Amino acid sequence: MKVRKLITIVAVIAVTVASVYGYMLYREYFSPNTAFSDNQKAIFIPTNSTYAEVQEIVRPYVESMDKFKATAEKKSYDRNVRSGKFIIRRGMTSNDIINALRVPVAVNISFNNQETLARTVGRIAQQLEPDSLSLYQAFTDKAFLEENGFNEDNILSVFIPNTYEFYWDTNPDKIRNKMAKEYRKFWNPERLAKAEAWGLTPLQVSSLAAIVHKETVKADERPRVAGVYLNRLNKGMKLEADPTVIYAMKKESGDFDQVIKRVYFKDLIIDSPYNTYKYAGVPPGPIAMPDITAIDAVLNPEKHNYIYFCASVTNIGYHEFAVTAAQHEVNRQKYVAWVNKLGINR
Repeated sequence: MKVRKLITIVAVIAVTVASVYGYMLYREYFSPNTAFSDNQKAIFIPTNSTYAEVQEIVRPYVESMDKFKATAEKKSYDRNVRSGKFIIRRGMTSNDIINALRVPVAVNISFNNQETLARTVGRIAQQLEPDSLSLYQAFTDKAFLEENGFNEDNILSVFIPNTYEFYWDTNPDKIRNKMAKEYRKFWNPERLAKAEAWGLTPLQVSSLAAIVHKETVKADERPRVAGVYLNRLNKGMKLEADPTVIYAMKKESGDFDQVIKRVYFKDLIIDSPYNTYKYAGVPPGPIAMPDITAIDAVLNPEKHNYIYFCASVTNIGYHEFAVTAAQHEVNRQKYVAWVNKLGINR
């Protein structure tokens, strides 16, 4: 009788201990341990972060650091920290959080409408871990440029404006190499054949497309503008594009933040290979990052006899086109009178 009673007592104690342990385990692993009201939070863990550094990063988002640390150490996370972007959701348990910190999520990045490589890599650096200097060095690496047929004047052509997926901690060389791969993919046999038919290389198409892009924001007008410039090239004329003069002025001053809305005759003498009033042919590189509609406009231009165009004063945002210099002068005088009336001096 005493033995049976003893066994019963031991059994009760064991069940009680197991229950307490189970409850503690549940509270540690499986009870909610987040401290934010949003549906989710993005956690960014830099490359080579230590476990101690991770604790400081997640501290604002967890209710109990003791629970988090106990779970992390039991699951060996403290010895297997991963860098990247991670998503934790409201109501996650410590166990859920540790599991989430082992699976980085991808980041969608974009970088359209940039005028220079420096600005482009600066835009990328706002969205991914690498800083702008390391990205700039990667894209201007001599071996990379030579291997892929670029130089520092035309490397902006490698960026085809789109949305791209990267892991947040992707290193600069991998970012650069992916851009080169996407560039080669973009220049498929069909586009290459069209460029060749116009006597242009892909790099020249990008440079010409950048001018078209700057001349008009209207995608439906870009094939017509592209046709004008191709007509000029075919006739052996200079491109005489105002956006190239503006770019040359900015490049010479080093100030790409300045806004230049008007080009004067005195500006046309600036001695720069980008000044298409002074130098014939396509500039040595793009004056901006052309988007795909501008590139395809050069490859698929409207066929016409226009040689000149000028901003329209009646159809704002579009242009008036002309075949002869006399026709163009009429349009130009209307535009000059209009900007003078508006008081646009620069």
